[in-house]
Amino acid sequence: MKPHEEEGVPALAILNALPHPIFVVDADNTILNANQAAESFFGASSAVMHRDGLDRLVPFGSPLFPLLDQVRARGAAIAEYRVDMSSPRIGSDKLVDIYATPVSMTDACVSVLLLPRSVTEKIDRQLTYRGAARTVTGLAAMLAHEIKNPLSGIRGAAQLLEASASPEDRPLTRLICDETDRIAGLVDRMETFTDARPIEREPVNIHRVLERVKTLATSGFARGIRITEEYDPSLPPVLANRDQLLQVFINLVKNAAEALAGQKDSEITFRTAYRPGIRLSVPGTQSRVSLPLEFTVMDNGPGVPDDVLPHLFDPFVTSKANGTGLGLALVAKIIGDHGGIIECESQPRRTLFRILMPTLEQTSDELDLKEDGTS
Repeated sequence: MKPHEEEGVPALAILNALPHPIFVVDADNTILNANQAAESFFGASSAVMHRDGLDRLVPFGSPLFPLLDQVRARGAAIAEYRVDMSSPRIGSDKLVDIYATPVSMTDACVSVLLLPRSVTEKIDRQLTYRGAARTVTGLAAMLAHEIKNPLSGIRGAAQLLEASASPEDRPLTRLICDETDRIAGLVDRMETFTDARPIEREPVNIHRVLERVKTLATSGFARGIRITEEYDPSLPPVLANRDQLLQVFINLVKNAAEALAGQKDSEITFRTAYRPGIRLSVPGTQSRVSLPLEFTVMDNGPGVPDDVLPHLFDPFVTSKANGTGLGLALVAKIIGDHGGIIECESQPRRTLFRILMPTLEQTSDELDLKEDGTS
């Protein structure tokens, strides 16, 4: 009997219709079942995969093997991001996200789903906020030197003219002053990206931060919008700068509130969870950092435009008529400085910003994801 015949034709047809590799292994890592996408990924038929086993298909020392052991030991699903499964046998550029789930609680079989990622996707997801920070840092340094000084001169000249201007001309001099102030304020915001001082961190209860954000929001920019909480009460503290986290969540909630403007059933949801299976690779090394703390801000607004979503954390990208496009770039920089990542999923009636961060117990070396690949 072929490895997959036990599942029956309908189940196999469904699996073969899926575009992503899926296979099932037993306690010995023998491949019991695999769909056509898995055959294509490994460059082998189901029968050959069953004969050779996972050990001969996957590189020695691959994170997949300890991941399978953890799934069996915990009896729970685990996800691991950016695993390089490249080998001479199956080819290069085999970068995947792995989702492993126990098939049942009575045996050691595990179902594995692979989500292949291109090199560009791999770099973008982890380094988007670093690229944004670098870009804005360079622009801020240039603008501070080349623009702020001339702006001061322009404003001073406008004030002198205003003193002797006719009543009809004074609105024009006032306009010059107001616009120079606005530009100077924009440069000041950009200069935030150039602050390279070490972050002062302490154990932070994220729920107290979110309660503070809720209080500020409901009494101000989110007045009239329902804010709900879905918290994990056992969540450990995060090693972070409390004021910076407040800045992050105020920005996210303010964006959500602006997206919900005029909508009758407006709702924003705060959610926290502990996801022990989520780990992230450090660029240029074999190190992997656990990011088990998940903080989510979700709204039921119209969603982010499809053409904006891939570049949402880039500087100067915004869908607002009067937006500067620096808010989310700064949010991403702050989260990146804390050793975490931020993601956005959006569709009509469900826009979700997900922040993944390390716990307090992790070492400072793990938290410092440097661009040169050391940790």
